[in-house]
Amino acid sequence: MEIERRSQTLKMQQIIDNLPVVVFEYTVNPDGSRDFTYLSAACEKILGVKREVILSGSYPLKVFIHREDWEAFEQLVEKAIAEVSPINWEGRIFISESEIKWIEASCEPQKLVDGRIAWSGVISDIRARKELEIAQRESDLRYRKSETLFSELFNSSPLAIVLLDGQGNVEQVNRGFEMLFGYTITELKGNSLNEFIVPQALESEGNDLNSLISSEQIIRIESTRQRRDDELIPVIIYGVPVHLGAKAIGIFGVYVDISEQKKTEEELKIRNSELDNFVYKVSHDLRAPLSSVLGLVNLAKMPGNEDNPIEYLKIIGDKVGQLDHFISDVLSHSKNLKLEVKSGMIDFNAIIEKTFKDLSYMQGADKIKRNVEIHGGGFYSDPWRIGEIFRNLISNAIKYRRLTNVSCEVSILVKITPERASITFWDNGIGISAENMSKIFEMFYRASEQSEGSGLGLYIVKNAIEKLNGQVNVSSSPKTGTQFEISLPNQSFDQI
Repeated sequence: MEIERRSQTLKMQQIIDNLPVVVFEYTVNPDGSRDFTYLSAACEKILGVKREVILSGSYPLKVFIHREDWEAFEQLVEKAIAEVSPINWEGRIFISESEIKWIEASCEPQKLVDGRIAWSGVISDIRARKELEIAQRESDLRYRKSETLFSELFNSSPLAIVLLDGQGNVEQVNRGFEMLFGYTITELKGNSLNEFIVPQALESEGNDLNSLISSEQIIRIESTRQRRDDELIPVIIYGVPVHLGAKAIGIFGVYVDISEQKKTEEELKIRNSELDNFVYKVSHDLRAPLSSVLGLVNLAKMPGNEDNPIEYLKIIGDKVGQLDHFISDVLSHSKNLKLEVKSGMIDFNAIIEKTFKDLSYMQGADKIKRNVEIHGGGFYSDPWRIGEIFRNLISNAIKYRRLTNVSCEVSILVKITPERASITFWDNGIGISAENMSKIFEMFYRASEQSEGSGLGLYIVKNAIEKLNGQVNVSSSPKTGTQFEISLPNQSFDQI
């Protein structure tokens, strides 16, 4: 029987020693001393220390356990001793100076008859599991960071961005989209985007785009979309299919507002047209008076010509004056385009008085009856441009006066507030016909043959007003006169 018992004990020990865990007993004595009282053969393989060393008491746990885990371990053991409760702990241990291993210890207490308490259990190597958990946490952290970064980029992008599901319904939009189109995600989510921003005339195009993207094609097109307030916006649309594996599950769309670009293109077309017209008109209007002067000079040189040279000189003088006025207008136009706006105190009375005086040489200037009223306080704007506006309006009033016995009148009323100056300029001249009203601010346009001016006057007026961020409206009728309503911001108010 003894031999059989020993044989069974040996067999059991062999089974324990071959287990992939350390079987241990940890005993606390009545005097408070404590230590391992049993360790299985797997101790050296799992813990990196021979069991004889640990059982000898020469290898204290505080040296064995990682310093960052020691305090929590010690508190757990003290509590288990006080309560005679199970211990379940996982932490790090030093295998060598450079190697650290994660282990897990689980044990149950048993009170012995001699007053000792023994905890029996197992220690497992959980390094592979912990490495997997750490890798997973790091992966989750990187994913959350990427998700946070994408979300931040998505929402803070100034471009209008939308995410659609596979059926073309809205999943998400960013703030740029809400600002551009005026719709919120609450209104759009789960609905077809085409119903909100695609103009009715482009409905088929919107459906075609969804089909193209869903069929794996990346698109870039220039089109038009509609805001909540029904305003049409020119946009460039980028569409990219979103994949999960090999399957397209949605659409990523970006809308770029190109309103400013379109506006610039239109302005460039206008400027190019004006430049072509400018070059043609300048060359024509410069050559015309010079050709007349040259013709008169050649005529005067002809043998036998007994014409009075004084008459020739008078005509030449008129042509040179016409040329000088034209060059002056061209220079004013160029200066208005290039000169920066400069703010200064505007004395309307002084500017108007000086303008009438400077234009007194014009034929008919002495026949103009004027009425000027200025109401309000200080007004700040660009003195040169204000002068140009009045110079051209008064000059036109003189040129296009009625050549009859009717008294020629010009009335100027200026009302100044802290915000703006409202200018009403009226004359009782020949007026402007309805068919010419839309053209009067065009470069080199002359509505009447009564004047041989440059045709730049009202063009300069309108451009000067626009440079000052103002507005102008005109009303007129033939043989009644013309009225200009001009509104200019008070730059002193703008700067407060």
